[in-house]
Amino acid sequence: MASEIHMPQPVCLIENSQRKGLVVQQEALQVLSEVTQPVVVVAITGLYHTGKSYLMNRLARQRKGFSLGSSVQSHTKGIWMWCVPHPCKPGHTLVLLDTEGLGDVEKGDNKNDTWIFVLTVLLSSTLIYNSKGTIDQQAMDQLHYVVKLSEHIKLKAVPERSEDELKDSEKFVLFFPTFVWAVRDFTLRLELNGKEISEDEYLENALKLKAGSSLEIERYNQIRTCIRQFFPGRKCFVFDQPARKRDLVRLEELQDDEIDPEFLQQVEKFCSYIWETSPHKTIRGSHFITGNMLGKLTETYVKAIRSGAVPCLESAVVALAEVANTAAVKAAVTLYQDLMKQRAKMPMETVQELLELHTKCEQEALELFVTRAFKDGIIYFQADLLCQVQQVKEKFCTDNEQASRVKCEAALKDLSQDMERRISDGAYSVPGGYKLFKGDEQALVGKYRELPGKGVKADAVLQEFLQRRQAVAKVILNTDISLTEKDKELKSEQDRNERAEQEREVQRKKEAEEKKKLQDQLRRSEEHKLWLRKKLEESCEKQLEEHQKMMSHKSKMESALLRDGLCDKGIHMVTRRLEQEYGTTRSRSTSWTSIMIPILLGLAFVIFCNWKP
Repeated sequence: MASEIHMPQPVCLIENSQRKGLVVQQEALQVLSEVTQPVVVVAITGLYHTGKSYLMNRLARQRKGFSLGSSVQSHTKGIWMWCVPHPCKPGHTLVLLDTEGLGDVEKGDNKNDTWIFVLTVLLSSTLIYNSKGTIDQQAMDQLHYVVKLSEHIKLKAVPERSEDELKDSEKFVLFFPTFVWAVRDFTLRLELNGKEISEDEYLENALKLKAGSSLEIERYNQIRTCIRQFFPGRKCFVFDQPARKRDLVRLEELQDDEIDPEFLQQVEKFCSYIWETSPHKTIRGSHFITGNMLGKLTETYVKAIRSGAVPCLESAVVALAEVANTAAVKAAVTLYQDLMKQRAKMPMETVQELLELHTKCEQEALELFVTRAFKDGIIYFQADLLCQVQQVKEKFCTDNEQASRVKCEAALKDLSQDMERRISDGAYSVPGGYKLFKGDEQALVGKYRELPGKGVKADAVLQEFLQRRQAVAKVILNTDISLTEKDKELKSEQDRNERAEQEREVQRKKEAEEKKKLQDQLRRSEEHKLWLRKKLEESCEKQLEEHQKMMSHKSKMESALLRDGLCDKGIHMVTRRLEQEYGTTRSRSTSWTSIMIPILLGLAFVIFCNWKP
């Protein structure tokens, strides 16, 4: 943003002393160097003690500032400057130049007046000529400095020799300021041939040329011709006396109610016109002049005068072009940087995207440069601009790559935390760990590639990441191979053990089954033994019952026979034999049972002893 200056009071721009001559003041140049806005330069010149400074203070919207002389001595020496914000043009600075009075008898050297007038014309965009009374021949004669302009200003360092080329003086109209004639203490009525006329008509009537060829007429027409030729844009203001003569010595202290109302209206009208119509200060090519450039112009013109040469507009433009073009390059580079910073969202996804943005920003920077640059040496400065822009672009490319690298490395660090933890925990130091490691690594790469906005270094950073992990991967692979061989041996041993265990298990199952069978056989044998014993005992019991029954029957028969007296020895013997057989049978039954049970128990013991688990 262009800077705006606020000066509390005027400073001397060009000092004019008999000992040193014209000297540009560094304090004023420092002030101007800080004014980067376009400037409107309003300068006032005229005889000393004509109230110039009062009008300039009013243009600054101040009562005090430029010194008002109330004695016979001239107060303003050289050219004084006051920079203020422009009242009607935002973004512009109004530069007011108050010059020392022309015709000061104390100087004794009219040459200084001529150079002061020349510098006032060259530096201003509006020139106010302040005089008193009326515009008459005496007033015209006091403006004789205009005639000398053609002798003290040249357009080109090397004049053209073409006969068709216009004289320098005829081209002054292209560079000279607008002209305002301020007539102070005007007492006449604005009438011509009994008809009321305007102030401008009054001026134009005073500038009319006379017909004829006498020396007197040529002298009469000379100044008027120069004014008409050099200053085609002309304006006139007339002012009444502001106050009573005794109050003029303290004019800047007077309140508005102590000043003539008509004069105040005239001053207000004058100031409004100057504020609203005064053009920018420009130079060849219609380039707007900033405060900094105005300072350079001042130095160039004064340097030429001090060297005994005549100020040359072309030389001044060349000198100013270098300053202006340097500033234009700086502004364009700054614009390019700002645009790139605003529009480049780091990291940008592709180099092509960054280059397309660079092209657009470079074009806007070039457009700004062209609008501000002077054509003098523009090719060199444009090349310098492109070179600087290229350097800035390369810096952006580097920054873009770095931003991409930082983002990608951060992403990989975040994504690899689980793998790093598993590596630390030895999760991959197992048989098949390398395959597991590569699987996790591929999954990580897949997630990384899906992340948006990684920028131009996405692949390179990933490749570097994978290369750094190759050593880890190799260790895991070797460990995997080693563990796999051991695992094979362990697995073989484990298989053998498992087979042996399986065989033992089969044997155990078989023995358990055999044992179960034997136990079942023993159980069944015991059951069979008990059953057999029961059957034997039942059979014996039946036999005994049968013998007993037979014996009972025989006994009954024998008893019956005896009772009948028919006892028979044969029957008795049968009975005895049956009793003996019963005893024998009972004895045999008991004996057989006692024999068979041990035999069966022994057989079971033999079978059990022959069973091997």
